[in-house]
Amino acid sequence: MFDWISAINIVFALIVVFLERRQASITWAWLLVLIFFPVLGILLYIFLGQSLTRRKIYKLKKSTRLRLQIRRQQSLLSQQEVLAASKLHHDQLQLIRLNLQGNGALLTRDNDVTLLEDGAAKFDKLFQHIAEAKSHIHLLYYKFSRDALGRQLLEALTEKARQGVKVRVIYDSLGTSSTAKRFFRPLRKAGGETASFFPPVVPWINFRMNFRNHRKIAIIDGRVGFIGGFNIGVEYLGQNPDFGYWRDTHLMLAGGSVLQLQHQFVLDWSIAAKRSIQQEPGLFPDEPGLGSTAVQIVASGPDSDVLHIRNALTKMIYAARKSIYIQTPYFVPDESMLTALKIAAASGVDVRIMVPYKSDHRLVQLATKSYLAEVVESGATGYLYRNGFLHAKTVVIDGRMASVGTANLDNRSFSLNFEVTAILYSEVKSRELERSFGRDEEASVPFNQIYRRSWWLRLCESAARLLSPIL
Repeated sequence: MFDWISAINIVFALIVVFLERRQASITWAWLLVLIFFPVLGILLYIFLGQSLTRRKIYKLKKSTRLRLQIRRQQSLLSQQEVLAASKLHHDQLQLIRLNLQGNGALLTRDNDVTLLEDGAAKFDKLFQHIAEAKSHIHLLYYKFSRDALGRQLLEALTEKARQGVKVRVIYDSLGTSSTAKRFFRPLRKAGGETASFFPPVVPWINFRMNFRNHRKIAIIDGRVGFIGGFNIGVEYLGQNPDFGYWRDTHLMLAGGSVLQLQHQFVLDWSIAAKRSIQQEPGLFPDEPGLGSTAVQIVASGPDSDVLHIRNALTKMIYAARKSIYIQTPYFVPDESMLTALKIAAASGVDVRIMVPYKSDHRLVQLATKSYLAEVVESGATGYLYRNGFLHAKTVVIDGRMASVGTANLDNRSFSLNFEVTAILYSEVKSRELERSFGRDEEASVPFNQIYRRSWWLRLCESAARLLSPIL
């Protein structure tokens, strides 16, 4: 029996090393699991270790109009006179080129951007625009709870569906696993549509459970969009005593960036619902926005070998000359981002990283504090947020560009989850995010003042760190 288990273990180890194209750290983490936990390791690999990079997940291509816009921007960026005529800095244009060339992230410069830092404010705006919807409502959330907030939202969506508005909801099968499919029955009866992302083929057995759609976006009539960290549930209103106040960051967008969010929803709908709505009239209204903020919408997922969001954020870090402000619930960076942050801190850049004082994942918290300690040793300042739970995913560079989205600063968000982020090229909005960070500092304690690492804690952190690439 033991020989059979050993043989199977060797086969899986060979698969990890030779057949799957992975980062070396991920490969070593899986090898450790397979070596030290032979039977459990095999089961974990079957459910959590498979790669999607060789599979064509998105069958739809970008629309002809979008492809033409991307090619036109690529052509303009290659012309030297663009830099002189643009108000953007040279390193910002490099970042725009990176996102455009690699991810097809079109730059739009007509956006009105509203920062939402409180659950009540975010959902007030969302419910307001749902009530005003005339054409369609598209929601994509990792978690859609069946609690009071979930029921209130379902009722609002159902009422709009009865009025003839096209309502579509995508939810992640794992993130929304505690919500039964029948919960959405009133919406479907009213004419709305729902779809689960990567549902199990056999009940309770899902071989794609490791690949989660962690995006949180909403599009109303193709004119207003929402993106950020808030899911659907009462805890995001601060009503869960285990977490207390929920500190998060969301954006409300109006302008061309909304059409880029819409494009991502259409792609995800084609996977979840197994049909395309790309040619449906009214989804992409051709109306100029009234704002002036430049925005790129960057998406990434396990279907690609290129870690688009990781690359964009790392490029932003290397561009910093004065300051880097980061908020994230989980800080488990890969080697490239860790090195970039350590170099920035050692070079005199004001690097500040804020994480929750109390985490909802003990193993990830141990790894987070290990990585945070290393960056602090290089000259950065670490903060532990104590006024509830910090769930914001923001990066602000030099008070002139910023990222707000759904991706945590960890390997899961960079390479395993389907994520999306908005990159803002705006001093006004970046300064607003910096002021928000400053207010949160007042509700935080410096990491190095209260964090004393015993030998036992360092041992636990080291073990968590070894497994961090696959957490």
